[in-house]
Amino acid sequence: MSTTAGAPGRNVPDAATAPARSGTKRTVLILLGLAALVAAAVWLGHWWVVGRFIESTDDAYLQADSVTIAPKVSGYVTDVYVADNQAVKAGDPLVKLDARQYQVALDQARATVDARTADIEHAQAQIEQQRANVAQAQAQQEVAQVSLRHANDEVARYAPLAATGAETTERLAELKSERDKAQATLAADAAAVTSARSQISALNAQLSQARAQLEAARANAAQSQLDLDNTVVKSALAGRVGDRTVRAGQYVQPGTRMLTVVPVQRTYLTANFKETQIGRMRAGQPVELHVDALPGHTLHGVVDSFSPGTGAQFALLPPENATGNFTKIVQRVPVRIRLETGPETRSVLLPGMSVTVDVDTRSASEDDRRIDQENHRG
Repeated sequence: MSTTAGAPGRNVPDAATAPARSGTKRTVLILLGLAALVAAAVWLGHWWVVGRFIESTDDAYLQADSVTIAPKVSGYVTDVYVADNQAVKAGDPLVKLDARQYQVALDQARATVDARTADIEHAQAQIEQQRANVAQAQAQQEVAQVSLRHANDEVARYAPLAATGAETTERLAELKSERDKAQATLAADAAAVTSARSQISALNAQLSQARAQLEAARANAAQSQLDLDNTVVKSALAGRVGDRTVRAGQYVQPGTRMLTVVPVQRTYLTANFKETQIGRMRAGQPVELHVDALPGHTLHGVVDSFSPGTGAQFALLPPENATGNFTKIVQRVPVRIRLETGPETRSVLLPGMSVTVDVDTRSASEDDRRIDQENHRG
């Protein structure tokens, strides 16, 4: 009987601890419920204050204003100074073309400039000589005028004497003949002066033509010098070499694509937001960026500008919605975002990388109120 009486005594502690365990579980559940409510309240408060103003998209890619390098003149490539993916600075030589024919053209153009310069000097010398001829003709004209006056005086002096018989008529006739000759000589000298002066005008016209030819020759020489300089193709900006297809010995023509320089330190972001997301977006709003290539890192940027139209408007074949069958499709608007990162981060950012973008549009609240007031009709 002692054994039977002692058995119920061992079950008393189990019955006493059951309510305590049940109370502990209830307390834990209540605490968990309260924690969930607090978390939900915090999340809801954050969404109300911040989250509902965040516009996100993963349709975003890094871009850079790459420059395709092409020659301005034709020729055979003699040297390629850069390798694939090499960093270059603005003004660095990239490719050199055979310059011999352009050097010959430049030498010929310079010789033409020298010839035109000599033509000008010759024309100026002719003008000076012709001015001397004018002076000589004027002097001869003055001599002829003196001779004519003398002949007139002689005729006037001998005419009364011949009338009274003091001089013979033959002498008077001789004097009149000399007077006529002097008058003819004066006319001839006057014509010579006029002719000499007209020659100066003609020589001045030749001088002007020679100067114009000299300017044309100089322009041709400048073009030849430019062509010679263009045989060395230089980089227009700093960046890295990509898509290099040029090789030594290759014949290229103006516009032939040889390589591309990508300004990797000046990358920017283009995010394609739905048209329903950009109503509150404004330039200058802060942006958080998550680059797929940099997991765990949050980058920052600023909304820079908006495209003047949706992407469909600039497509090769823009949509024509004025048709019988129409289905409304939400359009996307390219938004350019300026990256606010340092050189260390930019060194790993490459054009074409995918990015997830979060734009904080809280600053547009005042704009929304003004839009409402502007469109309110009482």
